[in-house]
Amino acid sequence: MKKLLVTGSAGLIGSEVVSHFADKGWQVIGIDNNMRADFFGEGGDTTWNAKRLVSVFQNYTHFQLDIRDRKGLEEFVKGNCPDAIVHTAAQPSHDLAASRPYDDFDVNAVGTMNLLEATRKYSTQIPFVHMSTNKVYGDAPNNLNLIEKDSRWDYADSGYKNGISEAFTIDQSKHSIFGASKIAADVMVQEYGRYFGMPTCCLRGGCLTGPNHSGVELHGFLSYLIKCNIVGNQYTIFGYKGKQVRDNIHSHDVSTFIEAFLDNPKYGEVYNLGGGRENSVSILEAFKLIESISEKEMIYDYSNQNRSGDHICYISDLSKIKSHYPKWSISKNLITTFQEIHDSWVKRLK
Repeated sequence: MKKLLVTGSAGLIGSEVVSHFADKGWQVIGIDNNMRADFFGEGGDTTWNAKRLVSVFQNYTHFQLDIRDRKGLEEFVKGNCPDAIVHTAAQPSHDLAASRPYDDFDVNAVGTMNLLEATRKYSTQIPFVHMSTNKVYGDAPNNLNLIEKDSRWDYADSGYKNGISEAFTIDQSKHSIFGASKIAADVMVQEYGRYFGMPTCCLRGGCLTGPNHSGVELHGFLSYLIKCNIVGNQYTIFGYKGKQVRDNIHSHDVSTFIEAFLDNPKYGEVYNLGGGRENSVSILEAFKLIESISEKEMIYDYSNQNRSGDHICYISDLSKIKSHYPKWSISKNLITTFQEIHDSWVKRLK
């Protein structure tokens, strides 16, 4: 039986990866110390998800371990002998990173370094998948020529019809403290792949979402927006007329790509992983879609102050990832994704 180690295993992507591979008969070990509750308070607590995984999967074992614990992590990897590692643990918020920069860097950059080195000392042969972010491109996408449409911003240049590719610059732009710490991790994962010949990849995610997300205002765009609609809370739009665009990918589709990579790993690779143009949506468009599902009016206000470093329009170009893994594709469209998140919140809020 193959063994998979998943960090951040009670989070959105981590728990989806656990479920996906446990269903396929892998022995899965997860580490998650619920740092999300420390970062975001009660609303970000993932204890419920950790307990759910343990109750559902007999081939899953959960451990409380902090990836900042260098020695403990090294001993853990060596003692558990995984056949592959999927690293999803992170501090994920722009705004929080600015108020807690040391914690942000220690988790995102140093924690990733700790895991890479623990892996290298154990084996340079096992695949290592790192969940990076599109924020490594900073706010440089905002320098592209944009056109304003009725409900969204879009790229004016036809060369960006499919979105942002991996060749896009990561330099000379504002990233936020979070984006900078994630760049440090991203580049180090690439370097371990190239320098040490380890099978690694960075997945620069667009908006990663799904029914198991504990969305809060500081992180979790769709999950938080849908929760606000269900409970009747006011949602705040931060700038850009609510027409800012994100491409959204369901956590299930992230997991199926990770499976494809583990089956055919490459070395020091980088992939933009989002929903692509077909799964892109603006905030205003998201309001209309959730209203059509819940039959509840969206309550919101507007702030002229956009979030620092925020993207006006970001769509992932999936050309490279599809060329390397042609059998992989997006299986969950926006309507399905919205419906699943809605149903999950309704169940959790009872």
